[in-house]
Amino acid sequence: MKIMLLANQPEKTTRLQMFRGTLEELGYDVVVPTFNSINWEKIARKAEKAVEGERPEVVHVFNVPDVIYRNLPKLRGSHFDKLIYDYRSPWGVEMQMTFGPLGKIVGEHFERNLASSADAITTVNYPLGEKVRSYIGAEEADIHVIPNYPKRSFIKKSENVDSSDEAMVFVGRISHQEGVKNLMNIVQNFPDEEIWIVGDGPFARWHLRRKHKHAKLLGWQPHDEVARLIRRAKLCLIPMNETILTPYATDKSVWKLNEYLNLGKLVVASGVTKEEERKNLVVVKSSQLEETIRANLQRRPEALNKEDFRIWEMNQETIREVYEKVT
Repeated sequence: MKIMLLANQPEKTTRLQMFRGTLEELGYDVVVPTFNSINWEKIARKAEKAVEGERPEVVHVFNVPDVIYRNLPKLRGSHFDKLIYDYRSPWGVEMQMTFGPLGKIVGEHFERNLASSADAITTVNYPLGEKVRSYIGAEEADIHVIPNYPKRSFIKKSENVDSSDEAMVFVGRISHQEGVKNLMNIVQNFPDEEIWIVGDGPFARWHLRRKHKHAKLLGWQPHDEVARLIRRAKLCLIPMNETILTPYATDKSVWKLNEYLNLGKLVVASGVTKEEERKNLVVVKSSQLEETIRANLQRRPEALNKEDFRIWEMNQETIREVYEKVT
């Protein structure tokens, strides 16, 4: 059976690539078109042409921006059989943050269109599952939670590195969305602690223009090296601010949170919601970051048991179930 996975930038969409690997392991023929454009209208036209040319049995779309898929439901029946909608982020809420109430109305219009047209829906956590359920108004709706957990191989990448406590570590894009102001406050308020900033961003050098000897900007690193750097951390940081997106950013959806935890590290996080109790995870308001970090700097993380790990391979049976139901 041929499956087409669609995202506006598939090569950068980690979740799509994870699905791709699992579906290929399950024996499906997986097609992932690329678009070489950031123009939404061009991507929309190319996506439709890809569906018309490949004629897959199943099209699985990964949302944001949802508008690029607005015409796909019209092709069902003539060019493909089943539609799966992956609701990985609330695009309407994202649009609201940028454009206000009108942005939310427009974004959620396209979300609702895709949700009501889908034969099955996948999502990353329970809050997003409930939000997408509200669009279709059916308690029995076919919604499957498939969390953003890293692969087992991510843990193995750092097995040859001794776990240590050399520095506080931040991994991610240096941006307002990921809490760069909070991160800079941490750098300023902890001059005696080494801090590694693993990542970059268009204004990274500007944000880090004030030199701090104890803070090292390491830039983007290969994923293997990220695992090794986390293994050497004494404490890992997610310093985001609280926004209207916070209820939908949970421990099941934030990739790096699970990478930190799977490597046995203590994590202090803000701007996220705790969906389940997890060893070594401390979630606080962004205003409490400094005091919480001070309270946990000398704390040793709890040892992990087998049931404490959260890995992508745990999703395989759910993914198999989704595809068996629609075919």
